[in-house]
Amino acid sequence: MTSITRVRTDALLSPFGRTPVLSVALATSAVLLAVSPWYGYHRDELYFRLLGEHPRLGYFDTPPLTPMIARLSTTVFGDTVVALRIVPALCAGLVIVLVALMTRELGGNRRAQILAAAGTATASLPLIAGHTLLTLTPDLLLWTATTLCLMRALLRGEGRYWIWVGLIAGFATYNRDLIVLLLGAIGVGILAAGPREVLKDKRLWIGALLAIAVAAPNLVYQVTHDWPQFQMAEALKIDEGTTNRITFVPLQLLLLGPPQAVVGVVGWHRLWRDPRTRALAIAYPVACAVTLYSAGRADYLVGFLVYLFAAGCVSAAEWRWRRTLVAAFAVTAVVSIVVALPVVPAASLPGTPVALANEVSVESVGMYDLARQVGQVVHGLPEQDRAGAVLLAGNYGEAGALDRWAGEFGLPKVYSGHNELWWWGPPPEGTRVVVAVDFTARGLGTVFARCAQAATVTGMAGEEQDNPIVVCHDPLQPWSQIWPKVRHYN
Repeated sequence: MTSITRVRTDALLSPFGRTPVLSVALATSAVLLAVSPWYGYHRDELYFRLLGEHPRLGYFDTPPLTPMIARLSTTVFGDTVVALRIVPALCAGLVIVLVALMTRELGGNRRAQILAAAGTATASLPLIAGHTLLTLTPDLLLWTATTLCLMRALLRGEGRYWIWVGLIAGFATYNRDLIVLLLGAIGVGILAAGPREVLKDKRLWIGALLAIAVAAPNLVYQVTHDWPQFQMAEALKIDEGTTNRITFVPLQLLLLGPPQAVVGVVGWHRLWRDPRTRALAIAYPVACAVTLYSAGRADYLVGFLVYLFAAGCVSAAEWRWRRTLVAAFAVTAVVSIVVALPVVPAASLPGTPVALANEVSVESVGMYDLARQVGQVVHGLPEQDRAGAVLLAGNYGEAGALDRWAGEFGLPKVYSGHNELWWWGPPPEGTRVVVAVDFTARGLGTVFARCAQAATVTGMAGEEQDNPIVVCHDPLQPWSQIWPKVRHYN
């Protein structure tokens, strides 16, 4: 009976626009790969690369999936920035295909599917996630896949898709625990507006148990390490909470693009009108309320925006003025390419609107030069100091850069008190000389006999610009007492 029902359901759907949708997806991935070596490593990529060198079940500030993608990429494709960006480019292409499939699932014809693919390919955040290896990169793919399976379970009444929801959602916890926001918000929607009969489907509960079983090792890590994700969330709330709340609504309109936002509003209304998908419409304001209350970032909701956009494309494909919409997508594409991809010359980037709109771009400029300048300071030390010196980095991006180019510039081992790196421990007792980045001589002078600024970082577009490079000698306390003082989370 299930097989017959599935065939009848598929027969009611428009054919999948395989050729045009795949063409858009492949072209997008190709462009992302072509520009992948421009600028340089993003600070998060260098951090994930560093974490990947120390495989673990979890890290204090991130589950293990993205660092393991970094490890696999550098092992298979080589230790280069291009290697790290192959998976993101492929993920972007897959997201485009999945969004088109969501539009088809909601009743969209071939034209609507093409519109969905083109609108996703020209949106800023999917391009950013497809250009750089961020936690957002696998998140966007896993959320979209989960939502597609949810739609099929709700619209087709095929319980087997609940099994897939559980498996994918459980796996997604190894990237970020935010998948709980998606499932929880949709669960609230189902309880509030139905279809409540799905709660009687034992396969839904099997899927829930599978999600818990798959996620169990990650949950065990969280429990046994005093819930570090909650500690990180609290640190981010203190550090960025006010800004996140102020920018929340404007960014909801800009994360995909203004034309996509308009289509998304139409999509919300379409989902609301259908009792089978009303839960998806309710889920979005529920998730907004939770995110605002917790002072989370606006981009946490991009998975919701994507499915609202997919739904809106079903209606937009029938508009009489859809050519105007296509023209708006074209304008958005130009803006998105300039904002999301490394097309503005790196030397001209600081102070531009692009730098203000996309911090990922500015944090991808100059990391190599940072390591080179630290290397110059290290090699300027007297030989007896250089032999036992260590590096102390103020943040994980600097630590990742110093580790990446340690061989090229002859750098000693790097330590940092930032996030997960603090847990890796201090330098060995007896270490007398430290070359520190992003610390002042005055600040470190409280725990060292003497400190002096040796150089100032230049050539950076991001926050490392003008940071001091300080050389300190002879700690006044054991490293075990100094180390708690350098610990910080954000």
